[in-house]
Amino acid sequence: MKRILITTGIFPPDIGGPASYAEALANHLNSQKIEVCVLTYSKQFRTGKLYSKYPFKVIRVWGKWPIWIKHFIFGAKLLGLARACDTIYALNVWSAGFPSFIASRIYGKKFIVKVAGDYAWEVGVGKNKVSLLINDFQRSKKKGWIGVLYKLQGMVCRKADAVIVPSKYLAGIVAGWGVPESKIKVIYNGADFKSSDLSKEEARNKIGIHGNIILSVGRLMPWKGFRMLIKIMPQLLELGQFTRLVIVGDGPDKKTLELMIKNMGLDKKVFIVGKKSKDELAVYLASADIFILNSGYEGFSHQILEAMICGVPVIASVAGGNKEVITQGENGFLVRYNDEFNIIEAIKTIWREPGLKGELAAAGKKTVQKFSSDKMFEETIKILNS
Repeated sequence: MKRILITTGIFPPDIGGPASYAEALANHLNSQKIEVCVLTYSKQFRTGKLYSKYPFKVIRVWGKWPIWIKHFIFGAKLLGLARACDTIYALNVWSAGFPSFIASRIYGKKFIVKVAGDYAWEVGVGKNKVSLLINDFQRSKKKGWIGVLYKLQGMVCRKADAVIVPSKYLAGIVAGWGVPESKIKVIYNGADFKSSDLSKEEARNKIGIHGNIILSVGRLMPWKGFRMLIKIMPQLLELGQFTRLVIVGDGPDKKTLELMIKNMGLDKKVFIVGKKSKDELAVYLASADIFILNSGYEGFSHQILEAMICGVPVIASVAGGNKEVITQGENGFLVRYNDEFNIIEAIKTIWREPGLKGELAAAGKKTVQKFSSDKMFEETIKILNS
């Protein structure tokens, strides 16, 4: 029997796309009679009962230990598990990928890594050491710890047997790290999201927010463009006094966004509601008139697919993998990142043409059919077994 060790930075009950992916993949591998074990960091200290529900082994390392302690414990557990597996599949390039690479070299195991973004760039932006968008960052000179991270992530990917990326755009980024194109495998993320059965009014009653809702979802980071969405709210309120902006997510930029809302007097117009589970997010999507993703970078957006599944018209920036999903004017609108005029005009167009909403929603649902979870897992298993 094939034995696969999945290493990941997050796993349920923690919330997030990588956690959902890891859980679904492990269940799918298990259903294919493949022996699977998951090694993960965890925000929960005691999770034995939660993990015991799985038909495969889940081993966790408490993520709130001091950084070097938790990485040491993770690495020690990894070395113990790697000996008995055939393939190590790391779901990120650093916290799981780097120690997995070392273990694979020690035991001569097949090593595959999934890359969903440039970790060095994300760390640099998060620490205010990088002000460039991701494409410009690739061409810039990297210094200090950011430069070390950049070199290490490239080294890990070059040494891997295969690198899985969720878009052609990210394949280009990874190739720029010196990774041979023959090693890079594009596997689009699948959409396994379930829409809510609630009507728009019922959903709005449940979340406690009424009006014409513009919804945006994502980690609260500077490049996600939430600041611009808040900035243009006064102009959107001129179009309709019942316009409401709802932001689902959490992250380092939260205090800045909340301060903007307070200073602009938008406390009853803009709502930051925190992280939500899939079921909760489905209710927010059911309440929305428009979904907008004004991001300076997206490897491949789950959120766009989830909005399409729920029949919500999508406006997204021309960034990363977004244009691999959206065809301009057919199943959504593409706008320039942080372009105030561009974004407002796209919103106006959807609001002023009621029939267009239905057309975009119908086309979006057809688009999602191309991004099947079963197809994603089949292609992934082929690479894990090849």
